[in-house]
Amino acid sequence: MRVIVIADTHRDFRTLYRIVEKHRQEAGLFLHLGDGEDEVSRIREMDPDLPLLTVRGNCDFSGESPESRVAMAGNTRIFMAHGHDLGVKSSTSLLVRLARENGCRIALYGHTHKSDTHYEEGIYVMNPGSPSMPRNGRASYGIIDITSAGIVTFIVEI
Repeated sequence: MRVIVIADTHRDFRTLYRIVEKHRQEAGLFLHLGDGEDEVSRIREMDPDLPLLTVRGNCDFSGESPESRVAMAGNTRIFMAHGHDLGVKSSTSLLVRLARENGCRIALYGHTHKSDTHYEEGIYVMNPGSPSMPRNGRASYGIIDITSAGIVTFIVEI
């Protein structure tokens, strides 16, 4: 299963739409990690059947999304949070702990606008960066491929 991971689009509907359209046929799941409730709402209005899950970011003021959640991609549990309340700017240790406590193999976060993917204490950790307002110079989003052979996470620069 292919999972597309996006965060921090900050009202940039056009960029979110392009990413969704590019991967619509191949992706089994789209995950938005917050700070994009307006454009996510527009995507849902256009395609209410799109498999799209979200969490609320620190700039999402009226959204109904939870602050964190566990998503299922096939049999794989994914912990997702924006991360602003988990201290992700200094460490991902709390994020990883929460993922482990929820039986997840993958932990996703946004907020920093800096892409990162690494393996920490048995958990695949990813921040897809921001396709709209990157802080490390590269607009990006993430892809996770989950197969019987294992999990592969990677960052796509746009």
